[in-house]
Amino acid sequence: MAAASPRLAILLALLAASSALAAAQKAKAKPAAGPAGAADAAPPTDVNKALKDDQFSEFKQLLHDTRVDTQINAQLTDSYNGLTIFAPTNAAFDKLKAGVLNGLSPQNQIQLVLYCVLPRFYSLSMLGTLDGKVNTQGSGHDGPYKYDIKRAGNNVNVSTGVNSMLLGSPVSKDFPLAVYPVDKVPLPYELFGPKPPTPAPAPAPAPAKSKTKKKHKKSAGIAEPPVADDSTASDGADKKSAAAGLVGTRWVAAVGVVAAAVLGGLF
Repeated sequence: MAAASPRLAILLALLAASSALAAAQKAKAKPAAGPAGAADAAPPTDVNKALKDDQFSEFKQLLHDTRVDTQINAQLTDSYNGLTIFAPTNAAFDKLKAGVLNGLSPQNQIQLVLYCVLPRFYSLSMLGTLDGKVNTQGSGHDGPYKYDIKRAGNNVNVSTGVNSMLLGSPVSKDFPLAVYPVDKVPLPYELFGPKPPTPAPAPAPAPAKSKTKKKHKKSAGIAEPPVADDSTASDGADKKSAAAGLVGTRWVAAVGVVAAAVLGGLF
């Protein structure tokens, strides 16, 4: 019994050490508790938190003024497709000409902000597979505003038809929200593209033409009355006038002869 006691003591010590080592490993593997750990595990459903960097302060203000941030957060909370945002930086807004934003109506300002939002989640690799037109959440009379997205080397080029830009490194890349910084404000073609020329006024109507008398067609088998020839009638009248003058002259001569004979007999 005395010899067994040291062995039993060693066995108990080994068991205690093994239990302590297992407990230490379990504690090391357990994720940190508290607000920070919970925030890292939660999916991004607040666009304002995703844009917490100061370089997005102007874009965040525009989201708030147009209340598009509320719409985006509602979609993120209840969406199977997620969203992608091309977020212009403060430097991008500084490149705009003065008065561009203030020159838009409130409705068009909303469409400008929605134009920065794609209606589904795209990782950078997914964007690299696109080649052509991609719908946005901005829209007008002719339907959704679009981007022309194409791969550009290891990056992605986004064209609006008015300006184009490359995507920066994502500041949010976990579903349901992907956010990519851009160094230009995306300007939709429908709002900032060249306007079609004003059509020329319609020409004045031509004056009405005067109505001409229609010539009646001659009926077959009916003789038309002869038409007097003006030259022939004139020649006949001249001949009659000349004959009358000649007769008158002859009568005057005869009367003169008779009168002379009478007078001669008297004297």
